[in-house]
Amino acid sequence: MLEKFFKLKENGTKVSTEILAGFTTFFAMSYIIFVNPGMLSQTGMPWGAVFLATIIASVIGTLVMGLFANVPYAQAPGMGLNAFFTYTVCFALGFSWQQALGMVFICGLVNILITATRIRKSIIKSIPVSIQNAIGGGIGIFIAYIGVKSAGLLSFTSDPGKNVILESGTVIADASAVPALVTLNNPAVLLSIIGLVLTIALLVFKVKGSILIGIFATTIIGIPMGVVDLSKISMTTGIAGAFRDLGTTFGAALGSEGMLSLFTDSTKIPLVLMTIFAFSLADTFDTIGTFIGTGRKTGIFSAEDEKAMQSSSGFKSKMDRALFADAIATSIGALFGTSNTTTYIESAAGIGAGGRTGLTSVITALLFIACIFLAPVAGIVPAAATAPALIVVGIMMMSAFKEIKWDDLAEAIPAFFAGVFMALCYSISYGIATGFIFYCIVKLCKGQFKEIHPILLVSTLLFILNFVILAII
Repeated sequence: MLEKFFKLKENGTKVSTEILAGFTTFFAMSYIIFVNPGMLSQTGMPWGAVFLATIIASVIGTLVMGLFANVPYAQAPGMGLNAFFTYTVCFALGFSWQQALGMVFICGLVNILITATRIRKSIIKSIPVSIQNAIGGGIGIFIAYIGVKSAGLLSFTSDPGKNVILESGTVIADASAVPALVTLNNPAVLLSIIGLVLTIALLVFKVKGSILIGIFATTIIGIPMGVVDLSKISMTTGIAGAFRDLGTTFGAALGSEGMLSLFTDSTKIPLVLMTIFAFSLADTFDTIGTFIGTGRKTGIFSAEDEKAMQSSSGFKSKMDRALFADAIATSIGALFGTSNTTTYIESAAGIGAGGRTGLTSVITALLFIACIFLAPVAGIVPAAATAPALIVVGIMMMSAFKEIKWDDLAEAIPAFFAGVFMALCYSISYGIATGFIFYCIVKLCKGQFKEIHPILLVSTLLFILNFVILAII
């Protein structure tokens, strides 16, 4: 039955591999269950409600991705987008969390519209192959950088009191800060290094399920080292209270304090529209970047989608269905009470472990459901155990860079910004934005402006407008 539904043999995989991949993806992204409530609760939202909303949005979005699109991607509230929700929309712009949820819900409707009208896939088709390869390699750097940070290997040194940037009296950045290797005397850091060496050894010896084995083995090693706290397993999660709190956030996006209040003040309507635009642009290009970066190399989106690119209607390919699954997840998440739900780059960990079909996503979704009752058990897996998985997956994904003609500056310059800037800016969409901008600049300088695809040009102008808006607000 599983073989027939998910077409396992056709995709070169089997049940055991998909299960391993599902576990790997889950453990690589399970941190969001705790990080997202911690961030959004700063706006006044109940922690327990956001905890459940995070899980529910992740489960629904991931199941749609697996059962409808049959691709190995998981969804959850996006990091970066939740920070924008909290610190920019609520704190800086002064919107309530109910209004912010209303804007996220509208963003989801916008994404559904541009997906149904094939705008999203047309954007993908307009991106030059060199930049697509740069996005794939850049996501590799980005994932590896996330892994290095999660491993605690980096510290940031600076001259105290110099080049400090202030916003409303609060320090938001130190322009003199530079990354440096931490002193290797912290148990969590040492565990990360042990896990990295172990995972690399397993990969080199071509052990099946090496990434997942590495996560489990590192977690076990972390127990005697004091990094893994087994006492958390017996902690009460307060599930009953969380369900009661969910009544506060469920539907708030559509209520009188949410979406219905957004357009009552005519002076704020331009700001509301610009904020929704910023949400949608970041969400759209994060997803497109993830699909291009991970699907191109593995063949998840292959010849089927090349043919479907020529189609004008319907959901005739995995890419169509995957984009639609991603689009509806944002609105569903907003209804329950969380910021933009998006396709997770950590899905690459499961894909790296061999996941090729929606069965991987289904397994990941089931594990998220289990976390409603077993959150402390999932919580004992430390970042030191999942960080090595992200690093090695990033290494594997960087092979996409070999397809770029680095000796041709016209191709190398946009590729550099699309790839490397992705990690430096800590944003897939910003990396794509700078790649697009410099691609247009290069074409303009070479007198080849007419070669720029109209959709890519419009996307570039929208990115520039977004940067202007963010500078103003």
